[in-house]
Amino acid sequence: MTTTEQLRATALALRALHVPGRPLVLPNAWDTASARIVEEAGAAAVATTSAGLAWDLGAADGDALDRERALAAVARIAAAVGVPVSADIESGYAPDAEGVGDTVRAVLAAGAVGVNIEDALHEEGAGPLRPVAAQADRIAAARAAADTAGVPLFVNARIDTFLRGAGGVEETLERAAAFLAAGADGVFVPGAVDPVTVKALVGGIDGPLNIMVGPGAPAVAELAALGVARVSAGSGIAQAAHALVRRAARELLDTGTYGAMAGGFDYGELNSLLGNNC
Repeated sequence: MTTTEQLRATALALRALHVPGRPLVLPNAWDTASARIVEEAGAAAVATTSAGLAWDLGAADGDALDRERALAAVARIAAAVGVPVSADIESGYAPDAEGVGDTVRAVLAAGAVGVNIEDALHEEGAGPLRPVAAQADRIAAARAAADTAGVPLFVNARIDTFLRGAGGVEETLERAAAFLAAGADGVFVPGAVDPVTVKALVGGIDGPLNIMVGPGAPAVAELAALGVARVSAGSGIAQAAHALVRRAARELLDTGTYGAMAGGFDYGELNSLLGNNC
């Protein structure tokens, strides 16, 4: 069982990886196999993708997955790797701030030492974003739960202004300031990749900035030069993996050929990697 002292040390290690200009690079994982592969590739930490994790468990992304199943998966991932784990917990797997605190306690029990908490609203007719004060309360509850547990959990406040077309730099900076004041440690702005925008966010946010990348986004080196402290792939790798499954399945069923399977992991190498307990 992971002790509070071990969690604290691991949480401090995760915090130290957030360096503006030398970003923590996270190829997000969604199950134990992807987490072990990401670790073996050289990642200094493993972050889950809530979308990929939900899909793996047969649910849609967007607050459709229940806390128990989500955090059971996080626990399996944390047990499978030897690097810090940050859990994407969507909106907190809870309807209110008190419930977010409960989720954070469960995250720590699962062995993770970081969380992403998003401000998007997915209820019918709501949103697109949670009011600033309400989201700040949820972040404060996460911070309080971690502090009470004695673990310096890295709270990454996700702001979906760009992703959901709900604002630009000014609105994002307003939210970021409120969320940092409430106890967040960093700010995650998916959908913002234009260098001019990223530079403005770096300059206006008093904390580490996390940018989500994929095809067409600036390279990590360019984002580092802009002062970004964390770069993550979000659900992109999971989407690519599942697209390969579809291509291979359709090719096999439609033409009876196997080209899409070329270049796959060597069986023995993969079996050895995933068969070794951390």
